[in-house]
Amino acid sequence: MDNSGETGEKKKARRVAGGRVLQRDPERTKAAILEAATREFAENGMGGARVDAIAERAGTNKRMLYHYFGDKEQLYLRVLEEAYVDIRTAERALHIGDRSPEEGIGELALFTWRYFLKHPEFLSLLGTENLHRARWLRQSVRLKELHSHLIGELARVLERGKKEGVFIENADPLHVYLTIASLGYFYLSNQHTLSTIFGRELIEPSNLDSWEKHIVHVTLASIRR
Repeated sequence: MDNSGETGEKKKARRVAGGRVLQRDPERTKAAILEAATREFAENGMGGARVDAIAERAGTNKRMLYHYFGDKEQLYLRVLEEAYVDIRTAERALHIGDRSPEEGIGELALFTWRYFLKHPEFLSLLGTENLHRARWLRQSVRLKELHSHLIGELARVLERGKKEGVFIENADPLHVYLTIASLGYFYLSNQHTLSTIFGRELIEPSNLDSWEKHIVHVTLASIRR
């Protein structure tokens, strides 16, 4: 298609981050804004993130950003929601209830660790939101429903394990998930200070592999009979 007759402003409106072209597609425009906002909030936090920078990264303008997402706070909440939706959706695809109880818990531990490794922006967003005492997260009904599903499925796996005599009776689904998440989150969020203090580069592949095995071992050891 010949776009030689377009004005410079129209061409700019059709361009998004990474050189992709919008073709006046609202869904792709919103996706580009969310992608850009995720990077901006992850890098600079809620306070340091700038709407101008988000719009520039997305190849759009502030007017379109406000049109689709409202103000900066609403956009930040949407970014948080999408980040949680992504990890909860991926967790559902594991179908841990279709495995033996020990395999199900082990698979969830592996998945969570590997997800954290591949999505450092998710950990950054968690850190930002904790600094604000979950001010925006508390506003989301959508996220409460997502977490309910996870804990419910985990509880069912633990109950099967108790009936089969492989898990202790007081194994708690929330405690199990906190064990998994905290072992991964603390390691990665503090990798720079810990590597400096202890003189070992924690992000090296061999150290990552060792910690992965440790997470699975500790999680299962904490609930085995």
